[in-house]
Amino acid sequence: MIDKHSSYIITGPTASGKSEYAHKLASKINGVIINCDSVQIYRGIENISASPFAGRDVTNSIDGVPYRLFSILPLSAQISVADYLNMARKEYENAISVGLTPIFVGGTGYYINAIINGISPVPEASEENRARAREMTSKDIKSARSLLPKEFKATDPQRVARALEVFFETGRHLIDWQSLPRSGAIMPTPYKILINPEISELHQRIAARIPKMIKGGALDEARSIIASGWDVKRAIGAAQLCDFVRGKISQQQCIDDWITKTNQYAKRQRTWFRTQFAADEEISNVAKSD
Repeated sequence: MIDKHSSYIITGPTASGKSEYAHKLASKINGVIINCDSVQIYRGIENISASPFAGRDVTNSIDGVPYRLFSILPLSAQISVADYLNMARKEYENAISVGLTPIFVGGTGYYINAIINGISPVPEASEENRARAREMTSKDIKSARSLLPKEFKATDPQRVARALEVFFETGRHLIDWQSLPRSGAIMPTPYKILINPEISELHQRIAARIPKMIKGGALDEARSIIASGWDVKRAIGAAQLCDFVRGKISQQQCIDDWITKTNQYAKRQRTWFRTQFAADEEISNVAKSD
């Protein structure tokens, strides 16, 4: 028996089964799935990102369930958390207006945090400063991070570049802006469900999924990434796939390294959920929750 709420956030570590759970929920309660994964928002890497659209045509629905904010950006596009929150809010309001239940699904902590808590009034940077920050980050991310305060912990190239561009634009660090009052949260706060299998089960799911992703088209996606110059650090597995395509490593090493990196990412996600995400409900076994 499912209790009906006005909206939901369904999250969990990678390969936890959150997408499958969300789809079943949406089918039962007349819901619309709204993406909150920072990689699944890009077009052309559906296998690498483990998108619900991997292995199928990208449309606005799957089996009658509406899907929003998946595969909408080219690899050349840049997106800030503010950009995402604006798009997510629009889809939320559109869903409510036609009587659908918004269901945010994904594992990107800073997107989830924005939905729940809003964002600080960080100024937008000029294209000149954006380009300068991206170039510096791509050339030497260690040197780029040295310009930022020690309190800034992010290592993702996109987030480092964002912090740099704000500093170049304003002379103040991003964490200073982020200490200001937030606004723009989705209200009322969506009902928060954490899909969190036992670690041994999660590792098994990850190990089983990655060879299927390679067979499903991830290698062609890696070739597209190479051609576009997209930063391979932005998606787990992209660097390993591109190294395999370039002949630098074997397919087995690609798979093994991808599994290792994914397990490490899942560990970081689980830590974030434990310390930063106050779930209203936690589910360890998706099959038994139907």
